[in-house]
Amino acid sequence: MYDRVGGHEFFDDLTRRFYDSVASDQVLRPLYPDDAEGLERARVHLRDFLVQYWGGPETYNETRGAPRLRQRHVPFAIGPAERDAWLTHMTEAVRAAGMRPLDEAQMIGYFNSAAAALTNRPSP
Repeated sequence: MYDRVGGHEFFDDLTRRFYDSVASDQVLRPLYPDDAEGLERARVHLRDFLVQYWGGPETYNETRGAPRLRQRHVPFAIGPAERDAWLTHMTEAVRAAGMRPLDEAQMIGYFNSAAAALTNRPSP
C-alpha cells in the first residue's frame, strides 16, 4: 500500500487533513495536547505509525518502540462518541486523497477495525 499510494508524502498529507479537522472538533480536541506543538507531535506519531503499518520505513519503531496501540491509548477516554468522531474525520481524510477504490476500501476498513479496538469506555 505504501508504494501504491505514493509513499511518505501520501501519509503526511493524510494526517495533515485529519489533524486539521481534529483541531476544531469539540469531542476530539480535548483528548490531544493543548498546544499546537503537541498536536503536531501527535500527527507525526500517527503519520510514522501509518507509514510503517502500510509497508514503509520503520521510523515509528525506531523512534517510539513497538506500537502497542491499545496500551498507548488507555489514558484517553475513548467511548463511542470519540470513536465515531475520529472515524468520521479519518474517513473524510482518506476519501479526500482520491485513492483507487480497492485501496480506499482497504484503508477505511483498517481504520474501522482500529477505532473499534481502541474504544476503552462503554456506551453511556
